[in-house]
Parts: sequence; structure tokens; C-alpha cells
Amino acid sequence: MKILLAIDGSAYTKKMLAYLTTHEETFGPANEFTLFTVQNPLPPRARAAVGADVANGYYAEEAAKVTAPVVKFLARHGIDAKVVSKVGTPGELIAKQATAGKFDLVMMGSHGHSALGNLVMGSVATQVLAHCKAPVLLVR
Repeated sequence: MKILLAIDGSAYTKKMLAYLTTHEETFGPANEFTLFTVQNPLPPRARAAVGADVANGYYAEEAAKVTAPVVKFLARHGIDAKVVSKVGTPGELIAKQATAGKFDLVMMGSHGHSALGNLVMGSVATQVLAHCKAPVLLVR
């Protein structure tokens, strides 16, 4: 099975990874894993002020802060994962990556906002569910 792991470095990502590694019969190393993280874009004026090279370096550093510990954690459990990072709107990009990469499953952590909270704040998980064609497993 080809699995996209949407990660952001939060405690919810850690819960999702704990679930993944404790269900080895379903999510063992025989699967193909891709870690996917999205960095929010800098405001246009800030990006213009620092330049594209500095901004792109910043995005790469921030992505590495999120992915490096997860790569190490998964390696300790015998899982070798590819790493992909993008800049933009997380919910939309996760769904697009799932479709473009023809993933069988998207896994991500969720903090479980109420319906009212989703209306006011929005939710990456809600956006992924709305736009993703692949099955999504939310771990709370």
C-alpha cells in the first residue's frame, strides 16, 4: 500500500506516528511511505524584502525541522520513507499530493475541533477530507 503521511511536527503528528508504529500488521515496512509537510508562505512583502534565495532556504530549514525527527523515528521502526515538502495552503496541497502521487491512503493527526471551531478557524483535516479522493485516516 502507498501511504502519504501528512506531518507538521505537532503533538498530533506524534500521536499519528505512534498509531502507525503500533499497528505493524497493517502499516508495517512492506508499505511505501512518503512524508509530506507544507510550509505556510511568507507574506509577499517579506519574501520580496529578503529575496527568493533566502526565502527558499528558510522553507527548506523549516521543512527539515519537521521531517528529520520523523525520518529517524520511522527508521528505528524499520520504515524507510521518502520526504516531500511544499509551500502553500496545507489542506489543498495534501489533497493534491495524494491525487498526483496516486496514494492508497492519507494518514494525519487531527486535533478534533468542534463544528463551530471549524467554521471559525478552518481545519487542515476538514480541507483534506473535502478535496482528497484517497481515503483519509485521521488519528486523534
